[in-house]
Amino acid sequence: MLQLIWLRTDLRADDNTALSAAMANGPTVALFLITPEQWRRHDDAACKVDFWLRNLACLGERLERLGVPLLIRQVPDWTGAPDVLVRVCHELRVAAVHVNDQYGVNEQRRDEAVASALLDRGVRFERHLDDALFAPGTIRTRTGGPFRVYGQFRKACLERLWHAPVGAGSAPRPQAPLGIAGDALPDRVIGFEPPSAELQARWPAGERHAQAQLARFVDERLSAYGQARDVPSEPGTSQLSPYLAAGVLSPRQCLDAALAANRGTFDGGDAGASQWIGELLWREFYRHVLCAFPRVSMGRAFRPETERLPWRHAPDELCAWQQGRTGIPLVDAAMRALLATGWMHNRLRMITAMFLSKNLLIDWREGERWFMRHLIDGDLAQNNGGWQWCASTGTDSVPYFRLFNPVTQSQRFDPQGVFIRQWAPELAHLSDRDIHLPPVSADLFAAADYPPLIVDLARSRARALDAFRQLSAGG
Repeated sequence: MLQLIWLRTDLRADDNTALSAAMANGPTVALFLITPEQWRRHDDAACKVDFWLRNLACLGERLERLGVPLLIRQVPDWTGAPDVLVRVCHELRVAAVHVNDQYGVNEQRRDEAVASALLDRGVRFERHLDDALFAPGTIRTRTGGPFRVYGQFRKACLERLWHAPVGAGSAPRPQAPLGIAGDALPDRVIGFEPPSAELQARWPAGERHAQAQLARFVDERLSAYGQARDVPSEPGTSQLSPYLAAGVLSPRQCLDAALAANRGTFDGGDAGASQWIGELLWREFYRHVLCAFPRVSMGRAFRPETERLPWRHAPDELCAWQQGRTGIPLVDAAMRALLATGWMHNRLRMITAMFLSKNLLIDWREGERWFMRHLIDGDLAQNNGGWQWCASTGTDSVPYFRLFNPVTQSQRFDPQGVFIRQWAPELAHLSDRDIHLPPVSADLFAAADYPPLIVDLARSRARALDAFRQLSAGG
């Protein structure tokens, strides 16, 4: 009987759990749903939707070589998914639909609705583990609850990996032609205009490019990862997050590559490899949190008491932050780079997030939303987890009294102002000392037609600390 794989954020043929399971059970057809209104509600970035489409085109060619036709259907949102799946399964006499599980609340509700509709018509709905190393809910504390602290979660994961290694699979073997025509792929979706050619060139599509980038990172930069990962002007990070978010790479493929470079050692050995494995486990942690605590994917704080924080309504300051006009060179450079490239260095994500949520005391959800609307690697679990960590509202969050000073961070991680000069070129002529110092260099900044500082750093820090202290005191 015919099998169907419903593709979502798993746009690859190699190590695709649902695709392999479907093809092992019979002749297989693939389906992708275009849901523009749903994407808009989820604040998916136009550059991310374009990245999906470009990768889908590459995957379509790969599936064609495997003999798997790719069908494209479009509905406004996920409420139309059950009808589409039922119709396709009826037309093709599909026996089972295979999906790789997703963990957001809306995704889970969508899949439950589809599964129910298919069950009524005798079609099985098979869920598979693919986007995580371990099924959420299977890594538990000694008392049986979900982990709330990353360090403990990491230790439990490493113990599990030692006893039951997780490895990547290969692509399935080609199947005989089915005589079913695939559909033409759109190159754009209304409401999601393609980004610039420069941005597209920065993020080439397809498994071949993703795997080549993984190999280059492991061969050339992994050992230095621990030292270079915090310097935004250097290519010290893997920059694989867009491929992981779209499912063009799997976490298992990344883990395998790191282990091969580290002689099979998860913790220890090469410091860079060990630290990068830790970052893969941070990704894993936030997926488990998303599933165990559904409120975090519903716009709520992980720590409910922090909902009482007196977030400021300051639209002018929010806009200045969004557009890179805060008067803090490193913050502005980071925000401008985001708008131009669809990506932001992780150290800069922390600095900009803490500046918004602490120095400006603007609700972290405003920043979470802005990032999702512009990131090519926008991922609900990762983005939410990072924002709540920085805002001190989340699991394993930074203590409220730890508040990055963006000037100190700038001096430490961009000492020669290389990154600032690239993205705030009006300051490029300033000295290595002056380029970091908004209050001291105010006249120089003004002469360069650079925006004035929108907040006093010392006073805003005191304001944030006072707000959290009153929260802790029950005020």
